[in-house]
This record gives sequence, structure tokens and C-alpha cells, in this order.
Amino acid sequence: MEPRSRKSVGMSSGATRMEKDSMGETSVPATALYGASTQRAVINFPVSGYRFSREFIRALGLIKWAAAQANHDLGLLDAHRCALIVQAAEEVIDGKLDEHFPLDIFQTGSGTSTNTNANEVIANRCTQLAGKPTGSREVVHPNDHVNMGQSSNDVIPSAIHISAAEQLKKRLAPTLEKLQGALETKAKEFWEIIKIGRTHLMDATPIRLGQEFSGYAQQVAYARARTEKAIDILRELALGGTAVGTGLNRHVDLPGKMMRHLKQRTGIAFYEAKNHFEAQGGKDAVVEASGLLKTIAVSLFKIANDIRWLGSGPRCGIGEIQLPATQPGSSIMPGKVNPVMCESLMMVCAQVIGHDGAITWAGANGNFELNVMMPVMAYDLLESIRLLANAVVIFCDKCVIGISANKKRCEELVELSMAMVTSLAPKIGYDRAAEIAKESIATGRTVREICRQKKILPEAELNRALDPIAMTEAGGERAANGERRAKNSP
Repeated sequence: MEPRSRKSVGMSSGATRMEKDSMGETSVPATALYGASTQRAVINFPVSGYRFSREFIRALGLIKWAAAQANHDLGLLDAHRCALIVQAAEEVIDGKLDEHFPLDIFQTGSGTSTNTNANEVIANRCTQLAGKPTGSREVVHPNDHVNMGQSSNDVIPSAIHISAAEQLKKRLAPTLEKLQGALETKAKEFWEIIKIGRTHLMDATPIRLGQEFSGYAQQVAYARARTEKAIDILRELALGGTAVGTGLNRHVDLPGKMMRHLKQRTGIAFYEAKNHFEAQGGKDAVVEASGLLKTIAVSLFKIANDIRWLGSGPRCGIGEIQLPATQPGSSIMPGKVNPVMCESLMMVCAQVIGHDGAITWAGANGNFELNVMMPVMAYDLLESIRLLANAVVIFCDKCVIGISANKKRCEELVELSMAMVTSLAPKIGYDRAAEIAKESIATGRTVREICRQKKILPEAELNRALDPIAMTEAGGERAANGERRAKNSP
């Protein structure tokens, strides 16, 4: 998904034409395919310059395309008008008419202005295709024909669901699959490298670097599953509810026929809302989908943050792994290289978490039969998907794939760790082991050195007890293979 321009959008100044809507006549740029109602919204909402994305406009086109086909199937729209609307809607779907969708996100909370925008653009494009003057409604009327059997109140929430589901399927799911594969490859590559584990940012018992990376791979596997769950949540569409959920002014079979046409174009099995009053009065599905994206962002933040810490230094930090050098890290310190790919992904995750806050608040503002904060929900949801998809593939390509292990540093830190004493506790008791740990901290000597000096155990037994490889093997192989011990639980 690519963002549309945030600059002020409008037709070039100059010639105008007069168009009418229910409020009367207004002047519209001569080259614009939109009409009077859209022009009023252009004037009323010069707020941010944020526009509905290409993907959202595509979804609007799909809805108008499907409605025309379905209404024709039902005998409500003649073949000539249907053909014109289908052709014009195809141009909207393909992005050929994007310049004629100028409206700001911060507009009427139902998105009525943007639904009207789509109706006017398609109707005027039909007029052009029929060889009539732009603005003439004798061929195709924006409300009577393009909007037949629909309302902004079921079109806009459906466009949110369709556009987000398509982007989750086409963009985010494949990038997460790629990242999961890259992390699984690193888990295998690093399997034989033993390092120190850390809890509370403090030394803990040894762990394989491959085990650590297998945990990251599993987080991304769950992220992929959450993406699929979000798609499933969004398959339920409000189409057919019209104004308040009763289905007024549409054929009883219209929603079902539209769903079949939409599946044909998207490959996603959308279905009519089980309860139209819920589908239009609340936006819980959007809030839930956003919550899943937030969870994905939290997982990715943890992974990126861990990786930048593991690579910190490179000489005076942890330094257990080395990240690819992508650019100079300082304008004053020569040779400094920073974990910029990790930082980029972390900032994206923070933004997605912020978007979820806005979506949550907007979703709570469903009053009676309609939510009136849908445009900002649409913008933030699609932006979250776009940012995550872009950042994940960059992080994978420019960071994860090129990570290498510093085996010597890993081994050095394991031997220095006083947490090595943990494996002695079953043999000499917790209190005595704790005394050795304290002495290690106080003197800087390793646990192994102190135990040898005090003859805590015979040498062979001591070496077995302090074998860091053995400390990583209880359940480690199963974790690396992605198996869950709970599977065998009674």
C-alpha cells in the first residue's frame, strides 16, 4: 500500500462548471469528475491533507462494481447503465481516477462525503463514456444508479473491511512469512553456539543462541496466525444494511450477489453481516483487527530491541552478535555504526501502537445505529498494515539475513557468569551455591575457579555440573522445532 499525497488536493484553478445537488448549485472545477456535494466537502474540510489510501479507493470501486453487477443480475439495472458503471468502476479500481478523490480524512464521521465522491466520479465518468457533457445526469445518476441499494453507512465500513483484508493478505502476511523463515534459518545456524541467558537484564543460566532465535521465529509465526485471524474477522461485511441496518431500499438478494462478485475479484470469501445493526452501530471488528496488529507490533518491537541489545558495543557492550553495517552512525565519531534497522522497525511499532489507541477511541464512539469516526479508523488501520509490511521486509533483508554470531564473546560471557553456579545447587544446596556466587561477584573470579580452589566437587563431577551445553538441553531441542510441551499434557 502506498500513501496518497498529503498535500492539498484539488483540480487546477481556472475554468469551472456548475453542478447541482440537494442543496442547490455550486461551482466545480471544469476538469473534475466529482460534483457539487464533493466540492462542498473540499471547502468544508481543509484539515490535514491526509487522504484515503489507494487501497481504500480501490475497495470503493470494487463495491460499486459489484453493486452494478448484482443489481443487473436482479433485473433492477439495465444492461447499458450496468456496462457503463462497471467500466467506470474498473477505472476507480485500477487507480486511474485517483486525482478525483480529493477529500480529507477528517470529514463527516460516516464517510458520506467520500461515498458521495465515488458516486459522482463514477456517474460523471459514465457520462463521458456515453459521449455526454460532464455533469449531465440523464445517462447515469450518482444516487439512483451508482448508489443503488446502498448507503454510505454500509458502504464505508465495508470498504474498510475489504481494503484491510486485501492488504493483510497481499502485503503483511507474505512479509511475516519471509521474516519467520529468516529467523528459523538463523536459529539453525546458531544452534551450536552457547551463550548466557538473561532475565531482568541480569545473567541467568546458559542458552543456545539458536534457542533464542527460535523464540523470535515463533513470535513471528504467531504474528502470521494473528494476520490470518484479522482477515477472518474482516470478512463479515455491512453491505445490505443501507441506512440503519434494516436494508431499506435494496433488493433482499442484493448482498448475497454482491458477496459472490467480491469473492471473484479478491479471492476472499466475504459474507453478509449476521446482524446489520451490530455491523453498522459498532466497529468492533476493526478494533479487534487493530488490536491484533498492535500485538504483532509488540512482538516485532521485542525482537528488534533484543537484537540491537545483543549486538551492542561492539566491544564495550554485549556484542554476542554482529549486525550488518548499513550506514555511518555518527557525524562526529568516525567508524561508529548504529543498529538503525532495529530502530526503524521499533519506531514503526510505536506508531502502530499509537494508531491502535486512536482506533480504539474511535471505535468506542458508535452512537445508536452508526459509528461516526470511520474515516480516521480506515486511515489508521491501513497505515498500520502498510508501515508494518514495509518495515518488516526491510528489517529482514537489511538486518536479520546478515546477522553473524560472535562465538568467542558468547563463550567468554558464559564462563564469566556467576549464574553458572545454578547447576551446582542440586548437588551442594542453594545456600552454599549462593555463597559461591557472592564470592564470584566480590572477587571477579569465575565460579569454576572458586569451586576448584575450594574442592567443592571432584574435577570430573565439577566439569559435568558446569557444562554449559548440558544446561541448554532440557527441552531445548523441542523448543527449536517449534513443538509445544503442552501438546503432551494430560
